[in-house]
Amino acid sequence: MCGQEITARGWQWCRLQKLVELMMTILARWRLPLIVVWVAALQAAGPALAADVSKQEVDRAIQRGVQFLANQQTLDGEWGSTDQHVVGITSLALLALLNADVPANHPVVRKGLQALRRVPVDNEPKQTYEISLMIMALVAAKDPSELPRIARLAQRLEEGQITAGPNTGGWGYTSRSGGDPSNAQFAILGLREAAEAGIPIDRETWVRAMGYWSSRQNPDGGWAYGDRQSSSGSMTVAGLSSTTIIGQMLQDDAGIGPDGLPPCCQVREPDKATDRAVRWMANHFSVTQNPGNGSWLLYYLYGMERAGRLTGRRFFGDQDWYRQGAKVLTVMQINDGSWNESQGPVVSTSFSLLFLSKGLAPVLVNKLKHGPRDVIKQKEIAGDDWNRHPRDVRNLVELISGLERWPQLLTAQEVDIARAVDGGGVNDLLQAPVLFLSGEQPLSFTEAEEALLQEYLLNGGFLFVSPTCGSAGFEQSFRELLPRILPPGESELKPLPHDHPVYRAEYPLQPEGVELLGVDFGCRTSVIYCPEDLGCLWEYWARHDPPKRNPRLKARIIRSTQIGINVIAYATGREPPAKLDAPKIASNKDLNRVERSLLEIAKIRHSGGWDTAPQALKNLLTALNETAGGIAAVRPQNLVLTDENLFQYPLVYMHGRSRFDLSGPEREQLKLYLSRGGVLFADACCGARPFDKSFRELMEQLYPDRRLDRIPVSHELFSDRIGHDLKRVRRRGAEPGEANGPLLSEVREGEPFLEGIEVDGRYVVIYSKYDISCALERQSSASCPGYVPEDAVRIATNIVLYSLLQDVRFGADEAKK
Repeated sequence: MCGQEITARGWQWCRLQKLVELMMTILARWRLPLIVVWVAALQAAGPALAADVSKQEVDRAIQRGVQFLANQQTLDGEWGSTDQHVVGITSLALLALLNADVPANHPVVRKGLQALRRVPVDNEPKQTYEISLMIMALVAAKDPSELPRIARLAQRLEEGQITAGPNTGGWGYTSRSGGDPSNAQFAILGLREAAEAGIPIDRETWVRAMGYWSSRQNPDGGWAYGDRQSSSGSMTVAGLSSTTIIGQMLQDDAGIGPDGLPPCCQVREPDKATDRAVRWMANHFSVTQNPGNGSWLLYYLYGMERAGRLTGRRFFGDQDWYRQGAKVLTVMQINDGSWNESQGPVVSTSFSLLFLSKGLAPVLVNKLKHGPRDVIKQKEIAGDDWNRHPRDVRNLVELISGLERWPQLLTAQEVDIARAVDGGGVNDLLQAPVLFLSGEQPLSFTEAEEALLQEYLLNGGFLFVSPTCGSAGFEQSFRELLPRILPPGESELKPLPHDHPVYRAEYPLQPEGVELLGVDFGCRTSVIYCPEDLGCLWEYWARHDPPKRNPRLKARIIRSTQIGINVIAYATGREPPAKLDAPKIASNKDLNRVERSLLEIAKIRHSGGWDTAPQALKNLLTALNETAGGIAAVRPQNLVLTDENLFQYPLVYMHGRSRFDLSGPEREQLKLYLSRGGVLFADACCGARPFDKSFRELMEQLYPDRRLDRIPVSHELFSDRIGHDLKRVRRRGAEPGEANGPLLSEVREGEPFLEGIEVDGRYVVIYSKYDISCALERQSSASCPGYVPEDAVRIATNIVLYSLLQDVRFGADEAKK
């Protein structure tokens, strides 16, 4: 990379890599502590730390780290070199491996778990760190037979909590002794995992713990290790994540009426402790050193991941904590796949893997921060109207993470539309497949913010809207917003029909009792509005009910969460994109660059939903440029078949979801176009049967003596001689399921299925009855049978490249004649 023409930012990373290589040489010669080398190199990188990191880089770092830990395991399945800490280090390594998606039945993990199971009851760990880590490892392994041991260890943690003196509510290294926030945060983590596994934890334990953390917060908003010490990054993220966990565990039914109705319209007191801690992190943010301490960098990063994920924050201040931290860790990794700080390579590598893998969890929902701002103070004029229920979306996503058929670790984040306008643009919104919009006050977006929402929807985004307190003013303003962000004629908010797939996406909902409205845009309903205050009830959800939970409230919570889950299941097909896989968006500059020397493709206008997937062709051309080196102009040309310019294009493209008919002149022109070397590429959006039937009738009219036959998988169209090797691809099929069960979709791998009309040894028509176009827009849906987005891009790219090759061959044959 460094020997080629690259961007200035790329050069910064090249310089950084060379600097690291030089420092490693010095290390080998002078045997300096490795952390000194890392910190010196990373700090020397300066602005380069803002560079983005790819999923491929992170995946490779995780794989190398996993392999290092596997290589360090002893024959008896343990990690660690001293009897005193073997259980703790073994548990930490197992926790890292399991979170890095190494299955529990993998030989390395299985041996490690067997080593923990061999620990006799009377020799189980007595220190807080080891007890907590053992609980976390056993819970992560998801073995029900370990529940008695988990319960016993959790009880030991509770018994070890300090109940008197200045450190009341905290934990020390051993039972009720000393007390420090580092031990306390690990005790909280262990008890949380035990509670998640179904082990009851005394409420007073959580109450005392909250008192401990509240009393230790410094006036500047941070936390310190010892009394009267300055705040540090590692202890501040510990306090931030611990108070977030405890707050969730202390959920109660305060203010609930006898009918189970919560006080949704009541304005809650702001969480000042969290706000102060987040502000401290923003003011002292670093991923190259532990602020306020200077050491324990990897321990601090492990805590930062937890604090950022649990509080639903992508940014601390202006800093993207995961991307910057991940970039640092990929640079810091040693050739053998390890990381090595003062705790040793096994502990350091485990901390690093936990940051990379857990922080890489897909973001399922972005909650939109919006509203007019005070330009000077950078605060919302109307307060936190967008966030009246701070835990609503986070609770819903936590619930979804535990469901069957969903990824086991999902996250939610807040996204600031004003920040997106000024910085990351539509890619900030597209970090999640669903954008949740709420509030009580009438909506007030700037023109630039409205344009960004429009671009988000045009690029396959999904808008899920629910007003706070059932606000009529909010609803009216939202109805007025829709015509400004959606194309004319496609912005009316209408009740969804009772047979809409959303009512069966996960749970069987009764349409008569659940009011959902929506706007159909593109391949699906892209906007769903529920007039109920769903977020208010999501806020009251808890993994385990608090004492004396009102049964009517519980019924309302179940109903509201099922509505939310169904909407998100419909919008995502239970397949959220990977966190760092932002879709490729063509810039306006690219769209306006139409040169004669570039390939142009025409999209055919017809009566069967010719523009159902308006961004599909543009996205295909953008992907084609990445594969074939910028050969295509990415502004599609739309024309009717009788247009005299038709013959200028080597390939024409059509899709739709409804029945259509072509006039006699249109059919004649299309037949003539195909006979002169052109190629028609078509697909049925979401496998729409009306379009499929019409297309087959059209082929019979054009070629009564030929058939639309399957293209054999051995054909060059599917080979890497054309572009991509397509012998095996993935296709989603919608399954009817049981009458009252969820709407299922299963992704299967197999041979691609394309049909075509072959004339004189070349395919003049290439057709897919399975969806390609909607997949090109990343509009996943359980009710949409077709290829997954990545393979849809590969198939479509090969079709375009094959068509260009046929155009060249046809021209050569004509020249010979």
